[in-house]
Amino acid sequence: MERDVIKVVGARENNLKNISIEIPKNKLVVMTGVSGSGKTSLAFDTLYQEGQRRYMESLNAYARQFLGNFEKPDVDSIDGLSPSISIDQKTTSNNPRSTVGTVTEIYDYLRLIYARIGRPYCPGSDEPVVKYSIEAMTKKVLELEEGSKIYIMAPIVENTKAEYDKLFDEWQRSGYARFYLDGKVYLLEERPKISNKEKHQLYLIIDRLVVKDGIRSRVYDSLELASKLANGKTKVWVNDTDFITMNQNYVCDTDFTIPDLEPRLFSFNTPLGACPVCRGLGINMKISQDLVVDYNKSLRDGGILPYKNNDEDSLNILELETLCNHYDIDMDTEIRNIPKDKLNIVLYGSKEKLEFNMKSSSGRLHMKKAYYEGIIVNLERRYLETTSEWIRTWIESFMTESVCYKCHGARLNEGALSVKIGGKNIYEMTLLSIEKMLDFLKSLELNNEEKQIAKLAFNEIESRLSFLSDVGLNYLTLARTASTLSGGEAQRIRLATQIGSKLTGVMYVLDEPSIGLHQKDNDRLIDTLKKMRDLGNSLIVVEHDHDTMLAADYLIDIGPRAGLEGGHVVSAGTPEEVMKDKNSLTGKYLTGELNIEVPEQRRKGTGNFIKVRGARANNLKNIDVDFPLGEVVVVTGVSGSGKSSLVNEILLKGLLQKYYKNKDVPGDHDKIDDNNMIEKVVEISQSPIGRTPRSNPATYTGVFDDIRDLFTNTNEAKARGYQKGRFSFNLRGGRCEACNGDGVKKISMHFLPDVFVPCEVCHGKRYNHETLQIKYRGASIADVLDMSVLEAAKFFENHPKISHKLNVLVDVGLDYIKLGQPAPSLSGGEAQRVKLASELYKKITDKTIYILDEPTTGLHTDDVKKLLKVFNKIVDEGATMVIIEHNLDVIKSGDYIIDLGLEGGEAGGYIVSIGTPEEIAKSEVSYTGKYLKKVLKGADKLE
Repeated sequence: MERDVIKVVGARENNLKNISIEIPKNKLVVMTGVSGSGKTSLAFDTLYQEGQRRYMESLNAYARQFLGNFEKPDVDSIDGLSPSISIDQKTTSNNPRSTVGTVTEIYDYLRLIYARIGRPYCPGSDEPVVKYSIEAMTKKVLELEEGSKIYIMAPIVENTKAEYDKLFDEWQRSGYARFYLDGKVYLLEERPKISNKEKHQLYLIIDRLVVKDGIRSRVYDSLELASKLANGKTKVWVNDTDFITMNQNYVCDTDFTIPDLEPRLFSFNTPLGACPVCRGLGINMKISQDLVVDYNKSLRDGGILPYKNNDEDSLNILELETLCNHYDIDMDTEIRNIPKDKLNIVLYGSKEKLEFNMKSSSGRLHMKKAYYEGIIVNLERRYLETTSEWIRTWIESFMTESVCYKCHGARLNEGALSVKIGGKNIYEMTLLSIEKMLDFLKSLELNNEEKQIAKLAFNEIESRLSFLSDVGLNYLTLARTASTLSGGEAQRIRLATQIGSKLTGVMYVLDEPSIGLHQKDNDRLIDTLKKMRDLGNSLIVVEHDHDTMLAADYLIDIGPRAGLEGGHVVSAGTPEEVMKDKNSLTGKYLTGELNIEVPEQRRKGTGNFIKVRGARANNLKNIDVDFPLGEVVVVTGVSGSGKSSLVNEILLKGLLQKYYKNKDVPGDHDKIDDNNMIEKVVEISQSPIGRTPRSNPATYTGVFDDIRDLFTNTNEAKARGYQKGRFSFNLRGGRCEACNGDGVKKISMHFLPDVFVPCEVCHGKRYNHETLQIKYRGASIADVLDMSVLEAAKFFENHPKISHKLNVLVDVGLDYIKLGQPAPSLSGGEAQRVKLASELYKKITDKTIYILDEPTTGLHTDDVKKLLKVFNKIVDEGATMVIIEHNLDVIKSGDYIIDLGLEGGEAGGYIVSIGTPEEIAKSEVSYTGKYLKKVLKGADKLE
């Protein structure tokens, strides 16, 4: 019996309360519960961590030194554990060179196919380029009509200039007798006088003969010699009229040469295949004049933004004054009023030398004549030359990304892009959606030899594409950069890769694979999970989606609440058994005993709109969209329908550019008209609140400043003369100097992720001994950082300023996280709610718009109910909220729905339906409407 279960005894990791449980093996097991209840602690921090640790212990000591030590989770014992693989939501890669194609390894197979059966074409034409072996050349010559007179020639000079006399002398010494010059044949002894400054067609005649039997060896030898002398190229002149041109290399008539076809030619990560301008990135970074210049200010008053913090005596300003005096440029007028030709001198440099104050190596000023380099030219040069990461980052703040002008985003050079299969080069192939690529490959016409060569590679590609389609990613393209994928998309890509590996006897631990999926695509994902289970694997899935829970073989509800009130197994069994358990909060939501009520009425808004016109970014089909103000606007639609393109790429970036001069260029559209009804744009994304352990919820929300003030005002701190800075782990004095206040030490693992280990001096407390002696109500500053938000809210309940900020974190469902929890350990959904909480402290006005991308990520239905209360509070105060969401509870609670589709990818990008949730539910073509009918009141009346 024990072989069929994973037996966990005494699990105490994080907030787990010494739980013991038996989990069936080779089943689809779903762990659920409110946020912070302990699901992840059991699934990832206990089961997966122990599986990894045991695998590491099976390696030899030499291998383990590179991988670091994996700590044993706080558990008494785990029996029946299988080898474990984690498929979480971490973005696949932030490397700009990483694409969907490279991550899934499909691109590697494509490169192999293009190298083996690809056909080169002259750039910009449909004319194929053929490469001849000497054998093929010989065969072609011998196929000429018998009796044909031929000259076999080496084309040494073709329409170029040369040292003709030297060539003739060399040929004569080598024993050759004749040459061809501009249409005529000459003996070397009778060569005409030719000027070296003129261009000619000059070919060395290797042999002349008549086509007949028995000349094969002579033709072969002559062609071999001719191609050797002319770098692979030969010309055969037939009957003094026609030329046959052949080459051992891929060369066009324009002399454009394509390298030998090999897989690395099609890799944008190698010098052989990468575009020489962007070096395989597909984009160029360049200084933007609009980011360098504030046209509303003068040159003297900080109009040149890189110089705005320079004092009046800085060399930069003195040089600028010298330049302006020479060219009569008014430094006190607004830059918009400076003539364009004079502003160009300031930005791009002078064409004549001027006398400038220069600083010698000893620091003394002296006069020197020099060209004025120009501000933009100076920044570009320093960006290329600097070795300082700080300087590079600073200059990048004045730069924008633009598509490479040479390869137009293809990343590859002209040689690689000239090779085609079925009329498409490898970049055009990767621009097809996964669905369209599958159709294209199935309809591809190949000859028998090509089929034989590419059979195995095509099978592998089609298999992987099918897996990606099965997990609802058929709208993606292989050319898409991996860093632009959502956490759910990245996870499902890894899921598809694991299905393709067809491993058995493995324990897969997944973190909410349904994130980012429309209900329409959910069934396919569940089928995929079942396929993995049926191969003989155990699937442990942390999930809140009702359909996934109902499809599980075994459901484990952790709770009953978050943080200290969680960590218990509330209920475990089949979904039906959990639904019957009155103690299970999840069970009550599954049965419908508890639910999120549909609002009694919808807000009518202010009557004003933000009007987006001609939206064409990515797959959007030139659509016009109106976003009503003063309402909760939910943008929904199937995966890949264009939601992020419309909201994040166009609406958000357009407003940020208008009001904050953001350097990110909005997606392609005609215009955005908000009629100046917006003054503040708040983006609440799932990006991390910080990249290092120094950033945490307490510092991000600002509540840590108030807590430090409180500690500074204690009697002990006053007696010792401690100031506020003493309680900052970023400043000398109070922090632990062994770890510089990090609490951990970073160990660089080179090609592996960095490893963080607790500081051996402060043991993770961040502060030195003296600072930790200062206590408030018996707790040190480190103790406070170790409190959960809920604990801290009770601890500081008598301090309204601190209490208010902490209670807002509780309201958005983050009562379980610790105040000092390192930012990298927060999930995308948690980071998003920390940002939301920090915005709620600020004044909310009717001219504020909040833009959120899937805020329900990682939330139990009970937490979604809390979050919706926060949203309603914000909008009731007059603000506007635009939310990208698939969660039906959020959609049914919205005031105005914009449903995009109808499908994903190329078949998406249209407005399917707009209006209230009830109006969407009436739509006969909306997939969203179909599912909304089931959750709205009076669904039977919506038919």
